[in-house]
Amino acid sequence: MPLDRVLEVLSSLVAFDTTSRNSNLPLIDWAEDHLRALGFTSERIDDASGRKANLFATVGPGDVPGYILSGHTDVVPVDGQAWSSDPFKLEVRHGRAYGRGACDMKGFLAVCLAVMERVEAGRLRRPIHLALSYDEEVGCVGARGLVERLKEKPVRPLACFVGEPTGMQVVIGHKGKRSVRAVVRGLSCHSSLAPRGVNAVEWGARLVAEIRRIAERLAAEGPYDDLYDVPHSTAHVGVLRGGTALNIVADEAEILFEVRTIGADDPDALVAEILRHAREVLEPGMKAVDPAAGFEFDVFAGFPGLDQRPDAEVVALAKALAGRDDHAKVAFGTEAGLFDRIAGIPTVVVGPGSIEQAHKADEWIALSELQRCAAFVERLVERCES
Repeated sequence: MPLDRVLEVLSSLVAFDTTSRNSNLPLIDWAEDHLRALGFTSERIDDASGRKANLFATVGPGDVPGYILSGHTDVVPVDGQAWSSDPFKLEVRHGRAYGRGACDMKGFLAVCLAVMERVEAGRLRRPIHLALSYDEEVGCVGARGLVERLKEKPVRPLACFVGEPTGMQVVIGHKGKRSVRAVVRGLSCHSSLAPRGVNAVEWGARLVAEIRRIAERLAAEGPYDDLYDVPHSTAHVGVLRGGTALNIVADEAEILFEVRTIGADDPDALVAEILRHAREVLEPGMKAVDPAAGFEFDVFAGFPGLDQRPDAEVVALAKALAGRDDHAKVAFGTEAGLFDRIAGIPTVVVGPGSIEQAHKADEWIALSELQRCAAFVERLVERCES
């Protein structure tokens, strides 16, 4: 596959500002038209607002199982970042392609779309599916509707390859995640009468301390999986805010926290442990002053982890397509767990670029990575033809 053509497609994709707060429909329209001209059939799975959509496109026979190449279309914001060039205009210099999403993960999508231009549908004995999702960056939101649709299909694909940036190393596992919002309801009063109030900030801080205790226990006691760069599950508080003035006992506070778990841990069990501490240990003291005081919790985002067996067929196939024999696990999350655990499609993560270049100002991907990814996809096409 000529690299120039991959870069032309990547330039078109980067030009769409698909920051998660925006609609991704212009990109989906473009991709659907592109694939329709190549003989693909496709369907959209819209979100409730009608402003965003997944695209599932297929080329080849529909009565036998094939393979999915999957990637998300949304990107993270550029707000507050000091870019040396327009983030939505691809620039190629010194062996790198710069632009928002070039690495995470429009580079992978560009390779797939470009390689598909050379596919002859009549030669395929197994189908190839392209899955383009929305809102991965805000909690793997869009892919949920896509995998539910896949569960309904009479012929289930043999495997799925999610093209997040792994340097084309086959990733067989990533952590699961739950994101939780806690609202602390207190009772306000003048600070000189503090014992008569319920200080939401202070009671919230006690919950933060418990989350920290759990995090320390996970680090000290495990369980462990040394294939991860952080080999144990983690708990983390990202936001604690509340109060209006020093001389006012705060009647409300907000905490945003998360847990990320290796395959041996259950993220829902860890969240339940934190909630149980709030209900059984903290709330009685709050309600003794004001029965209306307490905690409200909302698990507002999350995704299942991926924990593929090293000897699984999908792993062996991915290694053969990538031309390497190693595998790894990563701490960052992807949509792979949804395909694997919810849709029941054996899945691994393998894609061009490095996560170290993602989400930053002057995001870039090495041209050599795009070429290695193109070789992977071309080998998959050859397999589907044989």
